[in-house]
Amino acid sequence: MQQFLDFFARNWWLIFPLAGVLGGAGRRWSQANERRHQRRVEMYKLRHPQALAQGDPVPAPTPEAVTAAEVAVLMASHDATNKLWLDYELDVGKLIDFPMMTDVREPLTVAFLRAKRTADAMRPAAATDITGKVRLDDYRNAVTSYEVAFEVAEREARRVKDSAFTEPERERLKTARKLVNLAENDAASAPERQAAYKRARRELDGLLVLPDITVAALEEKVAGMIERPQQGN
Repeated sequence: MQQFLDFFARNWWLIFPLAGVLGGAGRRWSQANERRHQRRVEMYKLRHPQALAQGDPVPAPTPEAVTAAEVAVLMASHDATNKLWLDYELDVGKLIDFPMMTDVREPLTVAFLRAKRTADAMRPAAATDITGKVRLDDYRNAVTSYEVAFEVAEREARRVKDSAFTEPERERLKTARKLVNLAENDAASAPERQAAYKRARRELDGLLVLPDITVAALEEKVAGMIERPQQGN
């Protein structure tokens, strides 16, 4: 698995062509099944000409059955990868430690975000909404591409950490990390937490573009900590 992820880290651009190949293979497999069924129907016609003349129904070609359980398992895999990404979105400290995860100048980051959008767009509202094999294969390929793209991007982000920044910029990131820790510290006073949060935002300005959900989560956490002592009075 390690060699597989390292290969894609070096050749990230292969993720999308391979996804297309996998999708095409799935469709060809479904079409081959359909052709086999059609041949069985033709054999039935040849072997039972009298039955056909009497009006007996010919078995109609039907797509392979897709169970809701199959789709549910795939949706669970999709959810698991979404949760891994949400762990970054809701933790500004984690994004400071591994800034590549939100750096859209990085091809691997763009690749995983694009794969996520594709998988999310193909996700059914309910497991019972997917009834055809081709549709299931397309969704499976999208989820697999998303999983691989995320794993490759995350592994690379953990490898490079903040090496893409200059020494002064790395110092600002370290300062911001300490300030975020202070802003989230229950032992700090309300004014200390509020001041630390504001300073952290200033240190990160121009270095990291935090997703809106990340900023909202941090603000909500800091605000909750500031209000807690007031509610106890």
